[in-house]
Amino acid sequence: MTENTAPETIDLQLPARPGGSAGLKALLGVPAGPGPWPGVVLVHEAFGLNDVMRRQVVRMAEAGYLALMPDLFTEGGARKCLTGTFRALQSGRGRAFVDIESARQFLIRRDDCSGAVGVLGFCMGGGFALAAATRGFDAASVNYGRLPRDLDDALAGACPVVGSFGGADGSLKGAAAALESALTRLRIPHDVVEYPDAGHAFLNDAESGPVALRFVLKRILGAGPDPEAAADAWQRIEAFFGEHLAPAPRP
Repeated sequence: MTENTAPETIDLQLPARPGGSAGLKALLGVPAGPGPWPGVVLVHEAFGLNDVMRRQVVRMAEAGYLALMPDLFTEGGARKCLTGTFRALQSGRGRAFVDIESARQFLIRRDDCSGAVGVLGFCMGGGFALAAATRGFDAASVNYGRLPRDLDDALAGACPVVGSFGGADGSLKGAAAALESALTRLRIPHDVVEYPDAGHAFLNDAESGPVALRFVLKRILGAGPDPEAAADAWQRIEAFFGEHLAPAPRP
């Protein structure tokens, strides 16, 4: 009999928390084989928990992590929730942060979680991953996410950070260098790289978002998959998480 080496994916509803989304939906990826495993809360891009994001959950589960992506647009989809979610990101508080914390708590309370939990975000989610780096996580992966205005204050006491940006992303010029400088000043362990020819959303394995917007996003942000840059970035992310989210030894 051949052992199944594919991760299991489960659509579920997380327990409600005051100030969070009612009936918070999420996708959980569980690695094949015996645990416990370290956990990772994944935060989706601005287009929501779509098929591209679902495959990112599977990818992290294949890498050996309990991978949980909460749907920050549970209460109405991107059209109704996007503005409020960005406001939460800008202010540093609100429903989205409660939902991310709900996901973290869900993971650490599972018997098959080692207790170490990281956060990884894409685009809008990259901004949340950086903001959440001071909120109980053990490592953060920031992928082409916007930076807060006062980096030093925002990152004081942050967990280790691995960041990946695209040099062709017109919306984030200088972001990689600014983040690198702030983390160095604060003596926070980090690995920040800007890929010169990559644009926004280069870690995605396919075009994402409404078809009508893709040409504009490509022209302004250089948005779209970049397999070469993505392969290197994933290798760095997995190595960084492997160092900072090392699973506790089983009895």
